[in-house]
Amino acid sequence: MPQADQDRWGLIAGNGRFPFLVLEAARSQGIEMTVIGLREETFPEMEQQATRLHWVSLGELSRALDFLRQEGINKVVMAGQVKHKQIFSAIPADNLLSRLLGSLPAKSTDMLIGAVARILHQAGIEVVDSTLFLKPLLPEAGVLTARAPDAREMADIEYGQEIAWQIAGLDLGQTVVVCDRACVAVEAMEGTDETIERAGRLAQLGRLGPDKGGLVVVKVSKPGQDMRFDVPVVGKPTIEVMQRARATALAIDAHRTLLVDRAEMIAAANQAGIAIQAFPQRD
Repeated sequence: MPQADQDRWGLIAGNGRFPFLVLEAARSQGIEMTVIGLREETFPEMEQQATRLHWVSLGELSRALDFLRQEGINKVVMAGQVKHKQIFSAIPADNLLSRLLGSLPAKSTDMLIGAVARILHQAGIEVVDSTLFLKPLLPEAGVLTARAPDAREMADIEYGQEIAWQIAGLDLGQTVVVCDRACVAVEAMEGTDETIERAGRLAQLGRLGPDKGGLVVVKVSKPGQDMRFDVPVVGKPTIEVMQRARATALAIDAHRTLLVDRAEMIAAANQAGIAIQAFPQRD
């Protein structure tokens, strides 16, 4: 386990509950983290939770690095989503980030965040497993809800996993939505929730037919998933989006998917009649 007296820890916080869970879990082990908050992503509630907090824009890589150095940070956790589509936004990039982006052969998630991790490493800062403090939230393989996926849902899960593993291997996305062994929506830059919502809109337009049953959501980790960043995350909001989209089952990867507020998420799924099952990783 991490040693509070040997290292100085930092947290680069994206959006969602993930960064708050890391901060709380580290604090329970006697580790107080310095937080780098991203103005475009980090929830403002972080002001009340973090003992030490520095705000930077997504484009201010040099400034973030300066703050980490000033604080003497030698270990960093990256937690929380940073929307990939932000790289096409009007947010100005500083010289360091501009050079980094210009050096990449492709702007996939792994290449982008991996390059930032290398810059931190060159500065003597180690990027560690983002789930280091949250191992109890990574599920074992098996059914997590009161009911298991039925035969129809399992057929869609098996079909969806084959597609999801392919797109994850290309670092395009991690989620697909399936109905009657037809791929309704594939995740790209918009994120899981918007992918599910898009599938729900198609279903409500009647394009899937009235007799096909509910949607099935499949979310996988990447082949050789780097647990330092872009770890699959689901939570109660995922269930709420699925319910609105009339999705009836969720398949995830065991040991590599973070269940944010696990108990509340599973309770919400049970109340909505949604089945959740974690499957062994393929690789």
